[in-house]
Amino acid sequence: MSFWRFLKYERPYIFLYGAAFLLTVTVFAADPQIPWRWKTFFYALALVLLCLAVFLLHRYMKNVQTLRRIADEDTEPLSLEAEVCREAMEQLQIQHIRAMNEVQMQQKEHYDFIVTWFHEVKTPIAVLRLMQQTEIDHNSLEEELSRIEHYVDQALYYSRLDTFNQDYEIVNCNLELLIKEAVKAHSKTFIFKKIKIRLDVQSTMVQSDSKWLSFIINQLITNSLKYTRDQGEISFATRVTQHEKLLIVRDNGIGIDRKDLPRVFNRGFTGTNGRAYTKSTGMGLYLAQELSKKLGHYISCESEAGSFTEFTIHFPKNHDPYLKILQ
Repeated sequence: MSFWRFLKYERPYIFLYGAAFLLTVTVFAADPQIPWRWKTFFYALALVLLCLAVFLLHRYMKNVQTLRRIADEDTEPLSLEAEVCREAMEQLQIQHIRAMNEVQMQQKEHYDFIVTWFHEVKTPIAVLRLMQQTEIDHNSLEEELSRIEHYVDQALYYSRLDTFNQDYEIVNCNLELLIKEAVKAHSKTFIFKKIKIRLDVQSTMVQSDSKWLSFIINQLITNSLKYTRDQGEISFATRVTQHEKLLIVRDNGIGIDRKDLPRVFNRGFTGTNGRAYTKSTGMGLYLAQELSKKLGHYISCESEAGSFTEFTIHFPKNHDPYLKILQ
């Protein structure tokens, strides 16, 4: 503690000394029988100031010694119980700091997604406004409306990610039917880009939530359509192994750089393709992977730049999705 800071706390004493001195001077000055001498006045003032300085210095040194004694005290626990309590409090403090950091990170990521989403959804809206002023191309109109629906679905499922366990129903899902429904939903884009469809799917049953799984499959198809050139090919296949069932979505598009592969499922990651070929929020694959994990599945990715990209949804046979969601 600095001396000047100490004086701020001692202002009542200083004011009391000053008031007492002024009162004494006033009494002597008001009495005509007492001769007034300036020399005596300044002498009394100096004595009062000296006494006040000694008093304040004594209190300051006493406070400093007290603070030093507290700082030097041994804080080691006096018993085993005290040691356990101290360690528990330290762990709680660390957990609290980590939780606060995680909340702040989630808030930042949520804000970044909302800002990016608004920018992305403005593009098709602007195109639609331009189309109002010109001759309407129904194919372009349908494409822009599909883009808006896609962005809205992304925002909707992203908002439900933290409350997933309140809105799910595990049932037996037929992968063949889900794939065909998803392809049908994107049929106009397939036709517009003249992309071939190759189906090698069987009537494979898996335990999952049909709504969430459909969204995951749609995200994979959307990603393949986005990065597959005109007259390309997208294939769908189901496989069954000893330990798991697989749903494979493969395209012969532009592929993914090797350095980007480890991060394709990261939140907000767009990579080289997202920056060079088309605008992207970097949320589609992230949502697909996160929802897959919540359902007890997971997605893997293999790719070669300029050749192909292959996404595989893994459905482990020995995994109970109910237990995963309850966790």
